[in-house]
Amino acid sequence: MQNLNKEMTHPVDRPVKVAQFGEGNFLRAFVDYMVDIANEKGLFDGSVVLIKPISFGTLDRFKNQDCQYTLQLRGRVNGEAYVETRQITSVKDIVSPYEDYEAYMDLARCETLRFVVSNTTEAGIVYHDTDKFEEKLDVTFPAKLTQFLYERYNTFNGAEDKGLVMLPVELIDDNGIELKKCVNKYIDLWNLPAEFKAWVNDACIFTSTLVDRIVTGYPRNDAEKTWEELGYRDDLLDTAEPFALWVIESEKDISEEWPMDKALEGKEGMNVIFTDNQKPYKQRKVRILNGAHTSFVLASYLKGNDYVNQSMNDPIMKEFMMKTIHEEVIPTLTLPKQDLEDFANAVVDRFNNPFIQHALLAIALNSVSKWKARCLPSFLGYVEKTGKLPEHLTFSIASLMAFYSGTELNEGVLKGNRNGESYDIKDDPEVLEFFKEYSTKDTKEFVHAYLSNESFHGQDLSKIAGLEDKVVEYLDAIRNDGMEAALEKYFPVEA
Repeated sequence: MQNLNKEMTHPVDRPVKVAQFGEGNFLRAFVDYMVDIANEKGLFDGSVVLIKPISFGTLDRFKNQDCQYTLQLRGRVNGEAYVETRQITSVKDIVSPYEDYEAYMDLARCETLRFVVSNTTEAGIVYHDTDKFEEKLDVTFPAKLTQFLYERYNTFNGAEDKGLVMLPVELIDDNGIELKKCVNKYIDLWNLPAEFKAWVNDACIFTSTLVDRIVTGYPRNDAEKTWEELGYRDDLLDTAEPFALWVIESEKDISEEWPMDKALEGKEGMNVIFTDNQKPYKQRKVRILNGAHTSFVLASYLKGNDYVNQSMNDPIMKEFMMKTIHEEVIPTLTLPKQDLEDFANAVVDRFNNPFIQHALLAIALNSVSKWKARCLPSFLGYVEKTGKLPEHLTFSIASLMAFYSGTELNEGVLKGNRNGESYDIKDDPEVLEFFKEYSTKDTKEFVHAYLSNESFHGQDLSKIAGLEDKVVEYLDAIRNDGMEAALEKYFPVEA
């Protein structure tokens, strides 16, 4: 079977506008997909050149297929099954600085280049004062970017219109701000000209972005079946969920130059948002999407479910999650209510995706710190706004304590028990030691010790009126009657 290639896809020859540090599944299913659609709609007219950011691995798969590949989006949209198959032709070439440094520098000198996209992992945007300018390759990504920008600055004699727009998607807060800080530190470390520093800060734009799409990557188990359906072999085949969100925070408006919002018009559940403040959108994601996960997965697992989509087919767990989001989380957020509810509805589709088997135990990792970051702000906001305890979020505390109950701690893993079946509880050592010591104690003592532990919550939650008694009530019900009976007692499914 023949590999996909340019003779089969017939890509339009477009000017190079995007340099992309990273050739992995996420960027190909997210950025390059959007560029491909924007090109098709006549909105962008630009191609992408991928830069291999590390020395490990080969470029053979890309070279064999002329950088052409297939993306399949699989999941649910508005409650209906959704599958989209698209040949992506927006990627023009791939270069490896480790194999051909001059080709990499040629990209910096490219007249039409305007955007730099990066996904170098959360550890990628860092500064090392031991990096040397002459090293070229054995330096951090921000150091490489500084060298790249300096080559461009010199090539075009500091022309204002040759500045670049940085679009980092690394999963750290204020990624663009942090990247710009690192670049400026390298300019100072290496004593590069003040004129270059001014060009970087005035002619270049460093955006901070928030991205959201579950990319499942190469479908190893059913790739050959997919090839048969497609009629060709594709070793770069990529898969992802339909939902996509890209929030781009920028001091200067780049929406006309980077019209990905217009490219996605008409595609339900796919949005690019330009803003001068991404924080409300991050808050929405953390509190609704991540908060929903953390608030129900431990109860769902103890009830007998193993996966997120399985939980969504469990009437009690689905209603528990829906009421948590709509009645206890959304009222504490600042974005328009319709915007929040639309996002929440998309979350339900995402959780109910039959193509993604997201294990509850994987989400359960480090649940104590996750509850503090994802659920506590909604919990406190609800108490402040209503003067009452949020019932579902309160029950989630008892569920967490029940899930973390265990006495056998070996090699950094605490053993829990679900109906005679052992499971691994993984968290920081001090967390596991706490539960090993307290989870066998009287419920009141256990609950007080947990709620009053300021290292877990940043404050003493036992001081919140009525909380301790309510958690004791819920946890006693779980311990005495089991999770399923406790859920049925306190949160019966409405007819």
